[in-house]
Amino acid sequence: MGSGPEVKLLVSPKSTFQRLSEVVERQLPTLNAPGIAIGITDREHTLHADVFGLANREAGKPVTSETLFQIGSISKSFTSIALLQVQEQGILDINDPVTKYLPWLEIQSDYEPITLQHLMSHTAGIIMGSDDTPVAFTEAWNLRHTRVTVAPGEMFNYSNTGYKTLGLVLETVLGQDISTIFRERVFEPLGMSASLPDIRNDNRHLQATGYAPYFDDRPLPPGGQLAPATWFESNTADGAICSNAEDMCRYLQTLLQQGKGLLSPSSFEQLIHPITPTNDGLHGEHYGLGMFTQQIDGHHIIGHSGGMIGFTTDMLVDLDSELGVIVLTNGPAEPSKISRYVLRLFNAALTGKELPDYSEDKLVNADDYVGKYRCGEQTFTLTSSDHSIFLNFDSATVPLSQLKPDRFIVPHPAFERFTLRMGRENEQVTEAGWGAERYVRVGFGDETPPESPVEWDAYPGHYRSHNPWFSNFRVVPYHGTLVYLDQMGDDEPLHQLGPGLFRIGDDPRSPEFIRFDVVFNGKSMQAILSGGVYSRTFTL
Repeated sequence: MGSGPEVKLLVSPKSTFQRLSEVVERQLPTLNAPGIAIGITDREHTLHADVFGLANREAGKPVTSETLFQIGSISKSFTSIALLQVQEQGILDINDPVTKYLPWLEIQSDYEPITLQHLMSHTAGIIMGSDDTPVAFTEAWNLRHTRVTVAPGEMFNYSNTGYKTLGLVLETVLGQDISTIFRERVFEPLGMSASLPDIRNDNRHLQATGYAPYFDDRPLPPGGQLAPATWFESNTADGAICSNAEDMCRYLQTLLQQGKGLLSPSSFEQLIHPITPTNDGLHGEHYGLGMFTQQIDGHHIIGHSGGMIGFTTDMLVDLDSELGVIVLTNGPAEPSKISRYVLRLFNAALTGKELPDYSEDKLVNADDYVGKYRCGEQTFTLTSSDHSIFLNFDSATVPLSQLKPDRFIVPHPAFERFTLRMGRENEQVTEAGWGAERYVRVGFGDETPPESPVEWDAYPGHYRSHNPWFSNFRVVPYHGTLVYLDQMGDDEPLHQLGPGLFRIGDDPRSPEFIRFDVVFNGKSMQAILSGGVYSRTFTL
C-alpha cells in the first residue's frame, strides 16, 4: 500500500496496546461473543492487530490472526465501490433506473423509477427485506409483491434486498458472479489474499464459529447465554464477505488514501458524500453509497457496521486523524462500543494525551424512572443509583440494561421475555409496558384501557418461520393499540390501513407492512411480514 512514514504514537505503544488488551479482556465476559479480532491502521501501516477469546467455544479453539469472520453489511461498501468502478468504465450510470439493467424487476409504485443510486443510499422506499431465502434473485423477484410508499430519494429505509439487487446488476453487466467481481476488483488489487468473497461449505473450516442467543424469542442481556448459530451458504452482495483484521486493515488503508488503487478521487467523493440523514441510531448520522458518515469527538468519520447470523462487526475510518479501526466478533455483540473506544485510545496516544479508560454509557436521566408501577395486583419498583436503574420485584433487585431510549432489558426470570417499554406524557414517565401488560406508575396515568376494535382479537399471538434471520415475532394488544415485538426486544406500534393490513411504526412513509390472514376459529393463523410468511405457533 505504499512506503510512507508510519504514524508515531506520542504515548508509549506498549502502554497503548496493553491498555487495549486489558480493556478487551475485562469486557469479554459480557461482550456476547466468545471471540474478537481488532485491527487499527494509519494510511500506510497496520499499527496494531490483536485477537482475544475463542473461535470455537466447544472445542476450546482460540481466535488467531488467520481466523476469518463474516463481516456482514460492511460488504455493502465493497459493492458500491465495484459499481463506481464500472461507472468509471462507462458500462453503467448509477443514476439510471434499475430496470434498465434488470428489465424483469417489478415493484408496485406510483412514483418515478428507482435508480441504482437510490438502492446504494437506501433511499428507494422499499422494504428492508425478509431474508426468507438465501438467494439474491428470489429476494429481488419477490419485490413485485411489495409497494414503494414514498418517492425515491425522500427517506432512508435500510434495505438488504436493495443491495442484493445491486449485486444482480453487477453480475448482469459484467457477466461474472459477485464472488469473482469482489475478488478481481477489490481483494486482488489490495492484496487481501486471506479474504473470501462468499460463505460456502468448502471454506467453513477457515471461519470462526458464529454464536447466537440461546433463546431466539427474547432480548439478550450482557453476558447472556449463547449457542452455535445456524450455518448457511451465501454469495449475496449485501453481506457475504469473510475476512480477518489484517486484510481489513489493507482495505482501511485504501479508504484513508481516498480510494487509491480502487477508485478515482471523484468516485471516492461520491462514495462517502452524505446523501440522506439516517435517523435510525444504527447507521451514523448520514448515509452515502454503502458508507455512513458522522461526527465522533469532533472528527469526520466514515464507516459501516455488519451483522450476520452469529457475527457482528464494526468499521470506523477517522479522516481527520487518519486512523482506521476494524472490530470483528463471532456473536451478537456491540462491537461499535469497542471500535469507538479504540479510536479514542489511539487518538489520545497520537496527541500525547492521557490514555482513556473504557467507560460504559450511563443514563443521564435515571431518576426519571424511579417509582412504583402497578398492573392489577402485581407491582414492581424502580430505583436509581450512580446513573443506573434497578428493578425490585419478588424480593430480588436486578440492574436494567438500556437497549435504546426508554427501552430496557430486565435480567429477571419474570421479565426476561420482553423489554420494559417506558411510556411518557409531557416528557414525564407515566407507565411501563411489558408484553401486553401495562404497568401504571403510581400517581400517574389512567389504568382503564380504551376500547379496541373487536376484529383485532384475531391478530395477537406468537408467529414463527424457519428463517434464521427473523425467526419469530409477537403481536400483543396494549392499551387500545396493537404492538409488534421482534425477537431482539424492539417494538413498534401497528397502524391499520385496511382489513387485516397494518403499517409497522409511526412513520406514514414506511414500506414495512404486516398482513394477517387465514382466520380460523377466530384467530389469524398466518402473517405476511414485509414479504416473509409466518405461522401462528403454540407458545405465547
